[in-house]
Amino acid sequence: MVALTRKESPEVAANGKKREASDLVSEGNDVPTPAKKAKHSQSLQSIKASRLKSINELPTAKTELLDVFVWGTGSMCELGLGPEAKTKEVKRPRLNPFLKKEDVGIVDIVAGGMHSLALDHKNQLWSWGGNDSGVLGRDTSGAGNEQLRSADADDDDEDGDLNPVESTPGLVEGLPKDKKIIQLAATDNLSAVLLETGEVYAWGTFRCNEGILGFNKDVNIQKTPTKIPDFENIVQLASGKDHLLGLDIKGIVYAWGNGQQYQLGRKILERTRMSSLEPRAFGLKKCKFVGSGEFHSFAITTDGKVLAWGLNQYGQCGTDAHIEDGAVVEKPTEIKQLTGKDIVYITGGEHHTLALASNGDVYTFGRYDMKEIGIEENKLPKDDCVSDKHGNVRSLPVPTKLTTLPPCKAVAAGSHHSVAVTKDGIAFSWGFADTYALGLGNLDEDVAKPTRINNTATKEHDIKLVALGGQFSLSAGTKMDEDAAEDRLDAIEAFEEGQN
Repeated sequence: MVALTRKESPEVAANGKKREASDLVSEGNDVPTPAKKAKHSQSLQSIKASRLKSINELPTAKTELLDVFVWGTGSMCELGLGPEAKTKEVKRPRLNPFLKKEDVGIVDIVAGGMHSLALDHKNQLWSWGGNDSGVLGRDTSGAGNEQLRSADADDDDEDGDLNPVESTPGLVEGLPKDKKIIQLAATDNLSAVLLETGEVYAWGTFRCNEGILGFNKDVNIQKTPTKIPDFENIVQLASGKDHLLGLDIKGIVYAWGNGQQYQLGRKILERTRMSSLEPRAFGLKKCKFVGSGEFHSFAITTDGKVLAWGLNQYGQCGTDAHIEDGAVVEKPTEIKQLTGKDIVYITGGEHHTLALASNGDVYTFGRYDMKEIGIEENKLPKDDCVSDKHGNVRSLPVPTKLTTLPPCKAVAAGSHHSVAVTKDGIAFSWGFADTYALGLGNLDEDVAKPTRINNTATKEHDIKLVALGGQFSLSAGTKMDEDAAEDRLDAIEAFEEGQN
């Protein structure tokens, strides 16, 4: 089996250049002062924004202590289960022994491409996974000479040892201790946190088609958390593969990072692309939510419209744009089929998208060939599908309700797999199966429709949070009363029986 790692599609693939020794690296928390022109531009932007009415509020810090479960392929330390070779593949959700509720007390989780972050109730941030881009926010250089198997290798990884420091959750260094963290964000190569003050701290780097783009115009890789300057009153972050979105208290959307597929909502010129490493507004206002896929982005306006922009060759933006290889939606465009659905959350993988409505309905669209959208072929709305010259369905660009799920409270998208959590805390998964990221055990083929994750470790848990990476998954929840768990099981089995 060849593990599918979180890579770009051919038309947006990085060239695999190695980092040169001359690359700038920042070890501290001080970011060089931006050029005066950029600072002046930001201050004018802030002055103009200050005249707008505040429409968003900062979320409160999470406090509920949760059990954390992990599964999937961990050849790059993604699972956080320590350095033992037997932990490289976990086929069903497993309780992480390093993050036990009674010992650590995790309250929030997030997954990047090959790393994860977890926040505990003491406001401490834990990280694990591959640290090549400084995404762990802690020093892992003294771990010894363990050599990880290359993500591109197609042979068995039994000869590669997991780095003990990267594969074991450890505390991020250098974050403010007197300010509560209220949200986590992770791209493939960067980590970020939002504080209760509306400030954002970040570390790592952004990559583009040609390799490392940089953390900012002066630093290639930021190894420890540092405050993003001139970026205030932020209430939410959303992360793509190599870009970030920020939403402020006034409803203004900001974007920064790699914008080569228009995921920043504006055209990025080669001569000015380093300016894209600073958060910048691009004309999108009156928004209450931002979301992101790997190369496409979303916003929900205060009047309930859902907007999308970025890479769209599989119809993952859900707009009326023409579908073809390399197609992009250049600016925020309304997803008309979601208007009036009261969408409260939207996210995406590499080429697919999931949207969650307030009543628990889940809508899906985008690429089909790895079953990312969760609809069996004989139940696809064929008039809405795009097929190749042989008649094989390539994508479903029209948002379509998943009728095989009970009402849900959460959805998450990995590169090529998806998970939805029902309102009573049961997780369903579907999509690409070879990396075990579905949590359904050994499978001979990809999973075409939402399938209940049924295992001993989680069967009596109310799953509250779920986060998906390139080839692994995380969930977190609380143990239920035995009678309540039994009643829930009866109800979900009755629902499944009605689907057959």
